Amino acid sequence: MKLFTCRACGQVLYFENTLCERCGRRLGFLPATMTLTALEPRGAAWTPLAPAPSPQRFCANAEYDACNWLVAEGDISPFCRACRHNRTVPDLGIAENLPRWRTIETAKHRLIYTLLRLRLPLATRAEDPVHGLAFDFLADTGATAGEAVMTGHDNGLITIALTEADDAERERRRAQMHEPYRTLLGHFRHEVGHHFWDLLVGNSRFLDQFRALFGDEREDYGAALARHYAAGAPAGWQNDFISAYATAHPWEDWAETFAHYLHMIDTLEMAQAFGMRVDPVVTQDPALSSEVTFDPHATQDIAALVAAWLPLTFALNSLNRTMGETDLYPFVIAPLVVEKLGFVARVVHAAS
Repeated sequence: MKLFTCRACGQVLYFENTLCERCGRRLGFLPATMTLTALEPRGAAWTPLAPAPSPQRFCANAEYDACNWLVAEGDISPFCRACRHNRTVPDLGIAENLPRWRTIETAKHRLIYTLLRLRLPLATRAEDPVHGLAFDFLADTGATAGEAVMTGHDNGLITIALTEADDAERERRRAQMHEPYRTLLGHFRHEVGHHFWDLLVGNSRFLDQFRALFGDEREDYGAALARHYAAGAPAGWQNDFISAYATAHPWEDWAETFAHYLHMIDTLEMAQAFGMRVDPVVTQDPALSSEVTFDPHATQDIAALVAAWLPLTFALNSLNRTMGETDLYPFVIAPLVVEKLGFVARVVHAAS
């Protein structure tokens, strides 16, 4: 993720900002140019101060303060590049659903930003009824009586349980499932990994390489998950996998690795935007020093990504500990995991 500035007054902006806190101008995100821009009103439309091919209007979900993305005035869709992937949103007549849906939309928009930056294929369900990417955001109250909504993926359809937007409930589930890390954005990155396995790996020239690294995905998936939940991860799993859950099945190993690749490139881009440089004063060890001097989304050099990533996460974890928090990045990247991350990068860049 990048930092943005108001083109009217120079104020530094967050990706989610809708108003400039300094000059008060309305802000909107232009997905065509990946720019958050100040706007001038133009009747029912808006003129971006950043270069844009036509007048713009806001996505229909701006009505609910759930989106700040822009749509070209002549576009037939009422929704932006991110929100046209929504298939189901929760009942907004229920008071608690709206703030939770807004939280989910914040994470979803960050996901779509990354996928656009990587130039990955992003067909909607309308464009590709079989494999198009779609989202169902469901509340437990809408589920079958006695059955909770499960976050998951099914042939391009990603379901996110609305309750995951509740911090206390998500933390309860994280502790219950012995997960070191559980976030909404992490869910999106993991589940979309399954989607891109279907699109980019299954039945592709990469399939044999995938099986050599991750295992044979033809293993019975249901039986593999049942075994994982009954017995847990095997001893020494840290030598081969990025997380305990990655041990469950080759598809889960891919999805966890794909998610971590997105964690890395987005965080490194933000570190670059801040001009962050890690250089501990207590040691001259080059392995603990880094500076992001490249575009993380554009590079296929996984060694460069990891060399920048490890010192940065060591510093961020150390800062978190000074605030009495747990590690921001509680993972260890073993050599085989680096190889798997490199495979993900090759697949992604071949598609783009």
